[in-house]
Amino acid sequence: MPAHRGRFIAYYRVSTDKQGKSGLGLEAQSAAVKARLNGGPWKLVGKFTEVESGKRAKRPQLEAALAACKKHKAKLVVAKLDRLTRNVRFMLTLLDSGVEVLFCDMPEVSGAMGRFILTSMANVAELEAGLVSERTKAALSRAKARGVKLGRTGAEILAPKFRAEAKARAEQFSPILHELRHRGLTLRAIARELTKRRLPTPRGGKWHPQLVARLLERVDAVA
Repeated sequence: MPAHRGRFIAYYRVSTDKQGKSGLGLEAQSAAVKARLNGGPWKLVGKFTEVESGKRAKRPQLEAALAACKKHKAKLVVAKLDRLTRNVRFMLTLLDSGVEVLFCDMPEVSGAMGRFILTSMANVAELEAGLVSERTKAALSRAKARGVKLGRTGAEILAPKFRAEAKARAEQFSPILHELRHRGLTLRAIARELTKRRLPTPRGGKWHPQLVARLLERVDAVA
């Protein structure tokens, strides 16, 4: 493996619907980054963690990571392509930002060929996400045809998925909450800190002490 010289900013992403399936948690992503950069002089000058779905283009932590890359004249390093995006338009926007990106699960290819490979892989990932969505809708339609009462949201069929997502979210937030509790912060202070870090709530609202308390209960339950 060729030596990797220079500075790097690590970007980690975990999502409630994918982390459990992929098995690629924060520790695994960090290990992948260290393994890829091993073998040459390099310096990790920053790291940013996003808790977000790969389908969404709005990611404040990624924006902060890109800004840090420009400030420190560093490359962005990502453990896996699908940790970054499943949206082709967003990928093209990233490529046009001028920040070099290194994916640990891909060869380091730059220039026109690198752009072609990245956009092609992003297209495949977006297709896969679309097919999963279509299969889910088809399953709900078949269940409805069999007489299953789905309600307005199909909650009866999707309840296991929601429980799995709640468990995955608790696992994702566990390291952060452990750090904040170790600092002796109150529930209100933890809510302020999560808001400051721009970490999303399950439903996209604001963090408040009661919500933090419920999340802590889930974290303790899966510990």
